[in-house]
Amino acid sequence: MVWGLGVGILIIILVFVLVGFVLFKETRKHRFWQEKVDEGDREMITQLVEEEVALWRAERPPKGTPAAVWQGIQGVELINISRGHIRASTTAEPQFTQAGGQRRQVTSALDEGKQITARLVERFFYDIPHIRPDEVQIDCYTTFHEPGGEASQHCILSTNAHRQDAAEIDWDNDPPEVIAERLGARYDLDERGHARSIQPRESPPTADDDARSGT
Repeated sequence: MVWGLGVGILIIILVFVLVGFVLFKETRKHRFWQEKVDEGDREMITQLVEEEVALWRAERPPKGTPAAVWQGIQGVELINISRGHIRASTTAEPQFTQAGGQRRQVTSALDEGKQITARLVERFFYDIPHIRPDEVQIDCYTTFHEPGGEASQHCILSTNAHRQDAAEIDWDNDPPEVIAERLGARYDLDERGHARSIQPRESPPTADDDARSGT
């Protein structure tokens, strides 16, 4: 009986040691990542952002998120990444529903783009471990059909969101369209209220870019 009690105590000790070792390794790994991010290691920062975006693509849509909006989130493409800045692009298309025997438009591409932008900005600011960008730029593209020509995509909404502005937003209660406007959504409407093509702002230079150019 004494021997069995000793074995039981030994097993418990071994379990505690094993758990402690695993936690120690995880802590060291996260500390290493954070140090690399703080140093501005662009390769590490890019890896962390890409891994998180890959997780979004495998997620089920959160409750209450329209399918078209979730498609825009999962279809996001990364353009430029540095310690303080993330730039990405995605696609937003108008949505239609069946009404009176016809397909009628219920939301415009711009409406969808604002919803997608608000949700992407929140994720890039707050959902990526170890990454705290000061600015997030989201460029939304939509499809244009030229008479007699091929369909092409152009940017209709570009948002340069800053962390200090994001901190003042009620992410749980403010409508996504309002959030996008408060974050500085930029777009242009024609005389009929349709979104025109615009030129998104180019990403700011990073320390790595300056080093390569010799400046």
